Amino acid sequence: MSSHHIVRDDQEPALIIANGAACNPELLGQLLEWSPLVIVLDSAMERVVELGIKVDVLLGDFDRGFNPEIYKTSQYPIEIVHTPDQNKTDLEKAFDYLIDRKIPAVNVVWATGKRADHTITNLTSLVQYRNLLKIVILDDHSKIFLLPRKFEKWYTTKTPISLIPIGVVSGITSTNLQYPLQNDTLTIGYRTGSSNAVLEDGLISITHTNGDLLLMECMD
Repeated sequence: MSSHHIVRDDQEPALIIANGAACNPELLGQLLEWSPLVIVLDSAMERVVELGIKVDVLLGDFDRGFNPEIYKTSQYPIEIVHTPDQNKTDLEKAFDYLIDRKIPAVNVVWATGKRADHTITNLTSLVQYRNLLKIVILDDHSKIFLLPRKFEKWYTTKTPISLIPIGVVSGITSTNLQYPLQNDTLTIGYRTGSSNAVLEDGLISITHTNGDLLLMECMD
């Protein structure tokens, strides 16, 4: 695995590597190539180093005997950020770090799979950063992001799309989806918009008036 692109441009999305299931090396390589800043959560550091990835920031609470100092030479220069606050996950603390640095967008990998509680927490944490940071979570099967109140994007026909509410989302209206929504309400645990699809090549639009709605571009 090659190290990430040497060009630094804070307008490009940063990359956070969490500690869930690993993604395809090709996907990881593509993200590394254009990421100006690579942040690794402490629990994933050993796995990342084994792949030969150059890390810019190592972040976490460094509990359970983790010693970040051992990476100072092999990963030089590396910034070590100790975040002991137990009221937030390490992923949330990485988001806070990016906001403090005024970096506007981030891609996140290895944030799904393995432990279900971590996956659910990582996905639902997006809502608290709605107006602070543009976040996209990717794995081998999905691209996941929080929708603005009005969303438009061009897709090819039959692209699988799921709309997953976090809590209750009301006033949802869509165009160019196989199963259209017209001022509908989705509620997690009761009714979601899973396994919809693009009707034909072209723009889809999705609007909603209240709540937090995740869009998942899905690949079987």
